[in-house]
Amino acid sequence: MTRIELPTRRDTKRLARCLAPALRPGDLVILSGPLGSGKTFLVRAVLRALGLPEQVSVTSPTFTLVHEYEARLPLVHADLYRLKTAREVQQLGLDSMRDEGRTVLVEWGDPYAEVLGGDGLRLSLSVEPRAAELGARGRLGVALLGRLLEHCRAAGSR
Repeated sequence: MTRIELPTRRDTKRLARCLAPALRPGDLVILSGPLGSGKTFLVRAVLRALGLPEQVSVTSPTFTLVHEYEARLPLVHADLYRLKTAREVQQLGLDSMRDEGRTVLVEWGDPYAEVLGGDGLRLSLSVEPRAAELGARGRLGVALLGRLLEHCRAAGSR
């Protein structure tokens, strides 16, 4: 696991600006952390870094379950908080969306990692202290984590 301290909103935006160029079509990012830890804030910052205009609202898909966005990379933002079974997750078709080249960022997806394809980046946000723990599963996840850390190192040297 790699830990990145995020004491300010600016630091979370900086992480998003490292993550955005590291993403590729079909990538999976599973976001976890307690309520108020900044999962949706991070997704919004990633979308802004991917060129989504400020006038396009980015909110939590808690009740709609899935929001789709067209930025430099087609991105799906899902929230599985209210779902109870793997079958409910399968019915959302997130795996098909990945196969079609959409990048998928999922809040509360840890219990359903295998249903989501398993191969991806795990990003766990904590509140006290504010930080992100990064891990990866599978070939695609390891590659994404490597690109993310490379972008973070490059941003830090500027």
